[in-house]
Amino acid sequence: MNNHNLVENFAPHHIVVQRRPALDQKGLPVAGLHNVWITFNNPSEMNSYTTGMIKEIILALRAASNDRAAVAVVLTGAETQAFCTGGNTREYAEVYAGNPGEYRQYMRLFNDMVTSILQCDKPVICRVNGMRVGGGQEIGMACDYSISSDLAVFSQAGPKHGSAPDGGTTDFLPLFVGIEHAMMSATLCQPWSAHRFYWLGGLTQIVPALRVDGAWVANPMVITDRTIDEFGRIVFGDPKTGPARDEAKQLMARGKVDLTLLDDAVDAMATKLLHTMPDCLTKTIESIRKHKLEHWDRNRESNRAWLSLNMMTEANAGFRAFHYGTKQQREVDFVLLRQRLAQGAEWNEELIEAIAPWVRKSDQVPV
Repeated sequence: MNNHNLVENFAPHHIVVQRRPALDQKGLPVAGLHNVWITFNNPSEMNSYTTGMIKEIILALRAASNDRAAVAVVLTGAETQAFCTGGNTREYAEVYAGNPGEYRQYMRLFNDMVTSILQCDKPVICRVNGMRVGGGQEIGMACDYSISSDLAVFSQAGPKHGSAPDGGTTDFLPLFVGIEHAMMSATLCQPWSAHRFYWLGGLTQIVPALRVDGAWVANPMVITDRTIDEFGRIVFGDPKTGPARDEAKQLMARGKVDLTLLDDAVDAMATKLLHTMPDCLTKTIESIRKHKLEHWDRNRESNRAWLSLNMMTEANAGFRAFHYGTKQQREVDFVLLRQRLAQGAEWNEELIEAIAPWVRKSDQVPV
């Protein structure tokens, strides 16, 4: 048999690729078959993807797609804080801000990564071990299944930080949750709990990931039963407030994050996939993916062009403001920006420094 991989002897440096045994219905390894686990391995930067990491994800997905013994692909992040929080803001601020030609080439790679998921010949399971934000949310929605820790948070970041969620969210999210909910998430960038996103139709399954005194506890920070407030609104998955929130914080502090149930659920899904006809499974997945691909293929190139040009203006300001800012101050002065633009201000370094004074280039020392 011929080797159809793009690169011989591919050895990744920025991700982890593992072949884990496929399990039968009794939980025992099946001889000669495995699942391919691909891990974003950048936990110190919340598993944000660098340019090098994107290249490796593309190659790893192609290799997994060609792997005759692979049953499924599992895409996940290292450790417990984040699945992926999107593009690496250090790289964005230091390399791509103000450089639309460079960012256009970068976005070719990003688009190819998302397409690699949507064209993988194996089912792709997103193991959501923590935050799935920005481009991470877009990567996750490109996957065929998403099984999540119920401590995970899902959100967009674009309009708050100088971009538009055109790397997949504007294509995929309305298919999951409908136009109105997608509009709220994409424009306001408000985080959704795993419980809310599951209820809205965005996740395959959620499992507890917090152990307190040896017992599994559903995410104590959010309302985990379907409750109706005094205005008749469903508040399932909403954050707790007041004394209930203080109580939840204390419970969180006593507990320990444990992803055992998440791993069990991912293995169980892969086992269910194992017990199907392989070609019929692939064809069914491809047919359902067409609903995503219809939008993705129509929009990705024009979105890439716009996102590249945007690196001269709002992204130039927003990404630098986020990267060089503090936890308390990572957003530009939106009101001042609108006021200055209404007065006819041009996009230049003076405007950027006015709306985010901490990004002055003379003050920055690359790390």
